[in-house]
Amino acid sequence: MLAALRFPPKATLAFVMAAGFIADTASLPLVVSILVNIVSADYFGIGFARYAAVMVLVNLVSVAATLAALAWCFRKDIPARYDLAQLRRPQEAIVDRATFVAGWWVLALLLIGFFWLDEIGVPISVVAAGGAAVLLAVAARGHRIATREVLRGAPWQVVVFSLGMYLVVYGLRNAGLTGLLTALLDRFAGYGVWGAALGTGFVTAILSCVMNNMPTVLVGALAIDATATTGAVREAMVYANVIGADLGPKITPIGSLATLLWLHVLAAKGIRSSWTYYFRVGIVLTLPILFLTLCALALRLDFN
Repeated sequence: MLAALRFPPKATLAFVMAAGFIADTASLPLVVSILVNIVSADYFGIGFARYAAVMVLVNLVSVAATLAALAWCFRKDIPARYDLAQLRRPQEAIVDRATFVAGWWVLALLLIGFFWLDEIGVPISVVAAGGAAVLLAVAARGHRIATREVLRGAPWQVVVFSLGMYLVVYGLRNAGLTGLLTALLDRFAGYGVWGAALGTGFVTAILSCVMNNMPTVLVGALAIDATATTGAVREAMVYANVIGADLGPKITPIGSLATLLWLHVLAAKGIRSSWTYYFRVGIVLTLPILFLTLCALALRLDFN
């Protein structure tokens, strides 16, 4: 779309960076929004509805802060006008209408299933797999979408990567990292919900941008589990650990696997961003957004 609109390189990069950032900073509201959320919710036994009850409102603050920060950061690069006539009609992007329509129904039913079936103990993975199977069957029947290519092209390496991270995390625990982190989190807990939320969130964010968010959220979960905290303070730590692991990775290109894959796809399209530029933009955008989002979490739990 950006190429069709003939945007100059700076404008194109502005919109590309914006898409990358909003995809992560808006990934807080549901357990299934991102892998980090799934791992943390599963570890602490947080139900789908309870997680959403806390994080949906927090996510609204995160999205608003992100949009404001992006608009300010790229204010000189965003074109004031563009001609929509240069774009193809949206209908032309639909290859198989039956699969397109079924996709919306599956998404709606998945959301209902996540809330309803979670209450009776059905795992999220079972609900998601059922929806995927239905959509795959509809697509295969239409013979317009190469379903075998879809399966082959799926990022199966993410599954292997996630399993490998568990080994890394328990190795870090045996090396004493979680013990040090537990002591630090206990100090934050002494300042109540606000101290626990801000302290845990920023520590998790820093660790995520240095060593990737998957091992970080797991290390954080082990450390929180070993603290002496209870009640709202413990809950603040659990959710702040997720927020830090969702938002913190945007500071550096290596913060999350999704960012690395995203940059790889962009490079294939001829859009490249140096690590220096990415870090400069990432740290300016991420820190205030992270702060406001953690404040929103603390306020939400204060009024729990």
